[in-house]
Amino acid sequence: MRRLTRVAASAAASIMLIPLAACGSDGSGGAGGELTSGPITIWTSTNEQEIAWSKQVVEAWNAANADKQVTAQAIPAGKSSEDVIAAAITAGNAPCLVFNTAPAAVPAFQKQGGLVNLSKTFGDAEQFVTGRSGPAADGFRSADGDLYQLPWKTNPFMLYYNKTAFQKAGLDPEKPALRTYDEVLAAAKAIKDAGAADVAIYPPATSDYTNVNFDFYPFYLANSDGTQFVKDGKATFASAQGKETLQFWQTLYANGYSSAEAYSGDMWAGPFADGVAAMGVAGPWGKGQFDGKVEFGVVPLPTTAGKAADATSTFADSKNIGLYTACANKQTAWDFAKFATNNDNDLALLTTTGQFPTRTDVPTLAADYLAENPFFQPFAAAVPLAVDVPTVAGLAEKMQAFRDAWSSTVQSGKGDLNTFDQTAADIDKLSD
Repeated sequence: MRRLTRVAASAAASIMLIPLAACGSDGSGGAGGELTSGPITIWTSTNEQEIAWSKQVVEAWNAANADKQVTAQAIPAGKSSEDVIAAAITAGNAPCLVFNTAPAAVPAFQKQGGLVNLSKTFGDAEQFVTGRSGPAADGFRSADGDLYQLPWKTNPFMLYYNKTAFQKAGLDPEKPALRTYDEVLAAAKAIKDAGAADVAIYPPATSDYTNVNFDFYPFYLANSDGTQFVKDGKATFASAQGKETLQFWQTLYANGYSSAEAYSGDMWAGPFADGVAAMGVAGPWGKGQFDGKVEFGVVPLPTTAGKAADATSTFADSKNIGLYTACANKQTAWDFAKFATNNDNDLALLTTTGQFPTRTDVPTLAADYLAENPFFQPFAAAVPLAVDVPTVAGLAEKMQAFRDAWSSTVQSGKGDLNTFDQTAADIDKLSD
């Protein structure tokens, strides 16, 4: 994790990848050999809520499995979770399971030979994963079509808005018109004209490639019916829908409705929490960040034409479970992974951490909780529509190439958006 240590710990902040030397492996990760049972070690996130959840799950498992005890610990400190995991793979001492595996890191871990191919290793893996997560599972498949990660949790992004700022700007604070790009731009103008906030929206402005996940990518997913950044080996953002999203953001910057200056505080949640920005994008974890600081509401992300909520894709901000090849007792690891993602433990994940399990039946599974916590209802409905970054090799380099073009063309508020045609072509040429 790079910044947030609470439930707000973002996948976008955790796909910092280091160059990894090939280790002579095809990444099949333990597809052969006898599967054994016995004690295992797992790593979890460092945030308090997830540690509390994992403690409950481990205690329940250990009480029923005296000969297959699980030992849990938080991921050791390092530059990023991915650096620590990569080093453990290289050293051959990775834990059996990591409940904090970023989808964007999976290709690199595969290249190291560090991840078990779940589809090939366990006879029930495909049925279990697709039965729980439905079509969302396909978004986490590797280039060979197999699963090297178990979809675990998702945090669908929505557009948060400051009700106080909206009221000051003469906008409806309860049912704001924010469905289309034009409506958001009109609201941004009203906010600026009224001085209701310093800026309308203030995503992270630095050139770090991970920040794509806080401005362009969620809005593009919404506008393109969930088209990933790279699909079938080709960059997709130079499409008509992509350029509509690029134009929207360029207009925000050109009119001073957003700022390209780096924020001095918490650059993910700070501008909205501090009242500097009237709008912001965040997952359900935003509630914990913003409660007591601003009065807020949430709406689905806008699109060119204004889609219905049940047809609006969004960014998933996922973290998944990886099963690592250094594990001596892979059968126990797989059995525990399934146990940790059963109905009871998935529900506990939501109620304990405020994060959603990646499954198709969240509104039914969590009906009582959602009735008592209506704020989370739109997020629950968005889980099946949430899409993550593509599981492709070299993603960091490809996203950085996009971000460089973004900085000079979109954040500058000027420039020919057709330059992204060349950016897409350049990305397509990047070696995996």
